[in-house]
Amino acid sequence: MDVYFPAAGGPWPGLVYVHGGAWMHGDKSEAAMFARLMTAQGYLVVSVNYRLYPEAQFPAMIQDVKCAVRSLRANAAQYNLDPNRVGAVGVSAGGHLVSLLGTTDLSAGWDVGEYLEQSSRVQAVIAMAGVMDLSRKFPNADIEAMKRVGFGEYNVVEASPISHVTPDNPPFLLIHGDRDELVPVEQSQLMYERLVQENVPAQLVVVKNASHSFTAPVGMTPTVGEINQIILGFLAKYLG
Repeated sequence: MDVYFPAAGGPWPGLVYVHGGAWMHGDKSEAAMFARLMTAQGYLVVSVNYRLYPEAQFPAMIQDVKCAVRSLRANAAQYNLDPNRVGAVGVSAGGHLVSLLGTTDLSAGWDVGEYLEQSSRVQAVIAMAGVMDLSRKFPNADIEAMKRVGFGEYNVVEASPISHVTPDNPPFLLIHGDRDELVPVEQSQLMYERLVQENVPAQLVVVKNASHSFTAPVGMTPTVGEINQIILGFLAKYLG
């Protein structure tokens, strides 16, 4: 994992960044620009790698991300981290994984490996263009391939964050482009509705004219700058 430190202060609230890439591609370096924004606001940012398909199958990915959260708490003093204020941010497949962080506990069976005396639960979740219900159809061939092969013995319903929502889940901020060509915006809309049903604090931001990568040939609404302010407002409210 890559660790990005604020310039001064602490113990800091922490943000675990989980990259996208259909559980097959991607790297922790994706977080660099986001991390600079967040460290300037006093957040410790930790961007993690996790095992990818086809070398690994689900649930290896969520096992790795949960282990990363536990390791941070176990080494909180070393990182000058406040272990009681840890949020998670993910994009696309990363949005799926951070949403599983927010919605599952020990009972899911995905806490394996080291630092088991620590919790992998997080206090806030930000999922951008996240995969929430794998039982539905996706235009992205990579996601469909993973559903057939990469989730192995796991039923796609069990691997879906929407299936695990309970009233004790942390607050969620869901951000999704209405022109997302890979993960339909209904994924975040359905997750938002489920969270609200269970009285979990939730906010849904549908970005007009935005594709999966949050770029647009015409103006995005809200803009990238405005989205960043929404994220900072959410974190200030729930991570302090």
